[in-house]
Amino acid sequence: MKRVLIITYYWPPAGGPGVQRWLYFVKYFREFGITPVVYIPENAHYPLQDDSFIAEIPKEIEIISQPVKEPYRFAKWFSKKKTKQMSSGIIAKKQLSFTEKFLLFVRGNFFIPDARVGWVKPSVKYLKNYLSQNPVEAMVTTGPPHSLHLIGLKLSKELGLPWVTDFRDPWTTIHYHESLRLTTASRRKHKRLETLVLQEATHVTVTSPTTKKEFEALTKTPITIVTNGFEAKEVITPNLDSKFSLAHVGSLLSERNPLILWEVLSELASEIEGFREATEIVLAGVIGQSILDSLSAFGLSENLRNVGYVSHTEALQLQHNAQVLLLIEIDSLETKAILPGKLFEYLRAKRPIIALGPEGSDIKDIIDQTGRGQFFTPNNKNLLKEEVLHLYRRFQKKELEAITTDISKYTRKNLTQHMATILKEL
Repeated sequence: MKRVLIITYYWPPAGGPGVQRWLYFVKYFREFGITPVVYIPENAHYPLQDDSFIAEIPKEIEIISQPVKEPYRFAKWFSKKKTKQMSSGIIAKKQLSFTEKFLLFVRGNFFIPDARVGWVKPSVKYLKNYLSQNPVEAMVTTGPPHSLHLIGLKLSKELGLPWVTDFRDPWTTIHYHESLRLTTASRRKHKRLETLVLQEATHVTVTSPTTKKEFEALTKTPITIVTNGFEAKEVITPNLDSKFSLAHVGSLLSERNPLILWEVLSELASEIEGFREATEIVLAGVIGQSILDSLSAFGLSENLRNVGYVSHTEALQLQHNAQVLLLIEIDSLETKAILPGKLFEYLRAKRPIIALGPEGSDIKDIIDQTGRGQFFTPNNKNLLKEEVLHLYRRFQKKELEAITTDISKYTRKNLTQHMATILKEL
């Protein structure tokens, strides 16, 4: 067994997609010859919490921790709601107040690469002492927050440890980076640190082909794509919605407002007899006010079932119950690399997927390869309308059946084997 240190910020009881990737790697590592030691913050501020993930932590796993300074705790004095959004990576570009602009400026220019940078120095000190008594053969840092990669950078240099740096999301090309009101000097520092981490790491793992291509321009370090995935062991019995339900499970904020979809649904409701009465829009998660306003403007408020934030277990059940699943991404060059974790859970639910996003999105490739649905850009209104009507007609005939193409390579266990192979070859 190879003993590996995993440095991660997100860990149960954290909720949301950020915690799941390494929680499930850790869960299966021992089956593939890896003994993980997990290093986490002792008192982290998690904007979303989900206690159901606690049960997934293997009881035999060694977990070590140190306190982290959380500046977002103090920022709450300005605005509790806005601070919670920013700490979740939720940054709106429109109609920012003076306080929001100030918080973004401080976040972007005084905390580089992010607000957890204060955890780097004490973590290096603690881990050097720990590793002197409890050696490991390799280590992993996973970001965001990308400040954790600086812990790996320092430990790798001082202790000579092989080091995998795992990017769940891009760094300087993430879609909200331009919203941080960076000075020229801060922008250069972000880029310098990103390049340094990529060049000094022993191996880099990423979740999408676009991110791999971007990073290959910055480093000669080997880069491997290890996507997110789904947990195959969870037993979920579908109880299909009686209505023609189109469900989006996860946060749906203003910049991802799918106006083209609301327009299509509104037109079909006016043109097709019975469509309005039979159709239900299911939204589960944090929903932006502009989404609700748009549904009202298109005359779809009565078709909305707004579930609100639900546990991961409830989210999975909603996915399996839906007639059609909606996957919405921001129409932006910066979001081409985003492969949201729920995409893989959607695949597992076996329901047809309607995905909206930018031209060249990595989402389209996976949708096409698995045959689980259709991908549309905002310029594809007519094609989108045809697809929604096609699915509705199949629903009416009770022919909207489960899709069973092979998706086994995206199971958490198979992905863990892939990651374990990388670690054992260091």
